[in-house]
Amino acid sequence: MSGRIFQSVIVQMKEATDRVIGVMDNEGNVTACNELSMVGTRLGRAAGVIGESSESLIRYDGRTFKVLGGYNADFDYAVFVEGTDDEASCVCVLAAIAFNEAKIYYEEKYDKTAFIKNIISDNTLMVDMYVRAKELHFDMTVPRAVLLVRQMDKVEPATMEVMQGMFPDKQRDFIFSVSETDIVLIKELLPGMGSEELGKIAEQISGTLSSELYVKTVIGVGSVANHLRELAERYKEAQVAIEVGKVFDNEKSVMYYDNLGIGRLIYQLPTTLCEMFISEVFKKNPIDALDQETLYTINKFFENNLNVSETSRKLFVHRNTLVYRLDKIKKLTGLDLREFENAIVFKVALMVKKYLNSQEQKS
Repeated sequence: MSGRIFQSVIVQMKEATDRVIGVMDNEGNVTACNELSMVGTRLGRAAGVIGESSESLIRYDGRTFKVLGGYNADFDYAVFVEGTDDEASCVCVLAAIAFNEAKIYYEEKYDKTAFIKNIISDNTLMVDMYVRAKELHFDMTVPRAVLLVRQMDKVEPATMEVMQGMFPDKQRDFIFSVSETDIVLIKELLPGMGSEELGKIAEQISGTLSSELYVKTVIGVGSVANHLRELAERYKEAQVAIEVGKVFDNEKSVMYYDNLGIGRLIYQLPTTLCEMFISEVFKKNPIDALDQETLYTINKFFENNLNVSETSRKLFVHRNTLVYRLDKIKKLTGLDLREFENAIVFKVALMVKKYLNSQEQKS
């Protein structure tokens, strides 16, 4: 962001106070100040203190500081005023209000990242989108992918910085936080790039964050957006990919909306309909009557395409032992998994049961 915006506000405040007022970035570089000799100097230690503080006003080294707000939830700019007395606090708060207004105005008018964030948040009218895209010289029809990176076990503030280092082209790739745990990457795609290349990008992000920051992530990947107006929908797809993947395939670190299959359909069904389906399928005995060993056998049988010989080999059991287990399942449920139609019904029922369990955990 240009320091001239802040400097113009400071010039207008000259007559209101004789205190030294300035703005510094998150590295402590003074970008604007009414004491011109300070512009370009560095308050590095103060930046470190502010970055670690949760206080509204920070008093340090003879100055009062206040972080500026805006689209980015992280500390990117802070206003400072000479002194630590009540007057300094008052001037600092008033100056922060003025600088925030200038900052937000600048972001809305010139910041492409803020523009993109507004689009995926559904905060931009279609007419305004076309106007703003033209003002920002934004190509609306370039294909783009939406990747939602969710931090799982812990939240690491450096995650954003690492990702920005991986995708440094700020005119084509846009990275911003949407919550404490979630970071969005809008990646411009080259001609011919498809799901395979997207998968490599997602795996690269996951691997880098794991190796450098020890952060476990789940990444949701939406369909490719061929126009800016599609980005909001693709962002929702990335969210759905994570939620559905968490229920049906929680071992994977990358979830693709296009590959969710029947899980996506089940996720959209009312729980009452799901419960009705389960009760209809398991008329003889409830699904809970199957122990863990039996469920493990069933899953292996599905993994091996209903092939008895291959499944028995993978389970390290005799073929007759597996046949005995399948007969036992048939007696308990009335479904013979060796028959394709019965196997489909049972597979769907297991997924529906997983979904119901996940909904119970939420409530």
